[in-house]
Amino acid sequence: MTRYVNGSWSGWRGNTVVTLTDGSVWKQAEYHYEYHYAYRPQVRVERDELFVEGMSGSVRVRRVR
Repeated sequence: MTRYVNGSWSGWRGNTVVTLTDGSVWKQAEYHYEYHYAYRPQVRVERDELFVEGMSGSVRVRRVR
């Protein structure tokens, strides 16, 4: 299934909460700071890692909703 960030994306801030177009909500679980602006970038969730298109790598996350 292809998923996208619901709206604009400005990167990881250390406590980022990400809402995806499928309605799921993910919270950053490890500290990482990286700025990258994009509108509705494609994402991939694998186990407890979230990969956002245009970012340097994945970040550990936990599902909130």
